[in-house]
Amino acid sequence: MGEKKGVLIVVSGFSGAGKGTLMKCLTEKYENYALSISATTRSPRPGEEEGREYFFRTTEEFEKMIAEDQLIEYARYVNNYYGTPKQYVLECLEKGKDVLLEIEIQGALKVKEKYPDALLLFVTPPDAGELKKRLVSRGTETAEVIASRLMRASEEAQGMDCYDYLVINDDLQACVEEVHRIIRSEHCRMGRNREFVVRIQSELEMNK
Repeated sequence: MGEKKGVLIVVSGFSGAGKGTLMKCLTEKYENYALSISATTRSPRPGEEEGREYFFRTTEEFEKMIAEDQLIEYARYVNNYYGTPKQYVLECLEKGKDVLLEIEIQGALKVKEKYPDALLLFVTPPDAGELKKRLVSRGTETAEVIASRLMRASEEAQGMDCYDYLVINDDLQACVEEVHRIIRSEHCRMGRNREFVVRIQSELEMNK
């Protein structure tokens, strides 16, 4: 059959759901995953490297990327652009890598619109009480910030129905295995194997 193309996986979820930790564990445990690297116009922070944390671009370079349709999706936050370079993602997919892309709901739906084959996963703690507990236990945010994140989570919850799978992150290792199984099964979806189906149908027809 040749090398299969990879699956584009969009991961969203509430702040505090553990999305980043989940994806880090997946990439460390399994070789077939690639984390999408975003492009940004913000300056590198100490220790950040080009092509590792981000692709660092000037505003002019980024706006040229937008004009030339070089981004899967992009947004502007606090006077800086952030976006997902198309070339990097498509190259990984062609090599058979499953690409993990962490973005919020609006961006996820834009990706699904452009790439209907994308797999959308929504990560959530088991309940709202656990979400609040995780946000508080970080110890890095004020009560006001926590309240705003919970309010944002309430808004985001309205879009959960748009996703293909719901992933409840209660036990991290169990969650990693569950996500891995979902993605492996996605490779077997009939629509992703149309070329093989057509070929074997043709071979059987010739051998009748």
